[in-house]
Amino acid sequence: MLLFLAAIAPGLLICWYIYKMDKYEREQPFPLFATFWLGAFATLGVVRIETWATYSPFLQGEGVLFTLFSSFIVVALTEELVKYLCLFLYPYRSRFFNEPMDGIVYAVMIGMGFATLENLMYALQYGLETVILRAFTAVPAHAAFAIIMGYYFGKAKFEPDPKIRRKRLLMALFAPLVIHGLYDFLILQEIYEGLIALAIAVLIASIIFARQLLLEQQENSPFKES
Repeated sequence: MLLFLAAIAPGLLICWYIYKMDKYEREQPFPLFATFWLGAFATLGVVRIETWATYSPFLQGEGVLFTLFSSFIVVALTEELVKYLCLFLYPYRSRFFNEPMDGIVYAVMIGMGFATLENLMYALQYGLETVILRAFTAVPAHAAFAIIMGYYFGKAKFEPDPKIRRKRLLMALFAPLVIHGLYDFLILQEIYEGLIALAIAVLIASIIFARQLLLEQQENSPFKES
């Protein structure tokens, strides 16, 4: 029971925090739960792809180039693209997505659904110590990536210029993908152990940047009373 609670608590707490930050026009419960579970179910597809890539004889190797490929393509691209499609195909096209802040809210629900189920899988395989470590690393990293993605989705949704809208939709994918890939590379690389400290710096910088984007969207809400 303790292991289960430790696995689900970080993601749920972040969801609650984002819900409270959306203070000018809060979302209804059903879309929030639906997008959370959409993210959770998406994890199953991602795990299958990553497992196939891990054991595929065509994707075996070593060295810096292989680690870069694994970090940016196998992990970051797969995970961020799946979350991107979840956000684009459901909340982004829905009527309840009615202000830029909603991009962040729904992106985080998807990201935390993803991270929570992923955490449960790690809990079953590696135990409590890994879950506690992930509560301060992987889960907030997924939240930061989601906020960055959602920020650009929110900008794109209400952009009248089609060219600018397309650029922002591309940024919604590539900005979190690059940060995610860099973070994973610094953790997985075997060049120098000290680079793991740089991974922590990337994580902290991502969280700070994501919080700035969150506060910007909150401040610019059209539902805020002047």
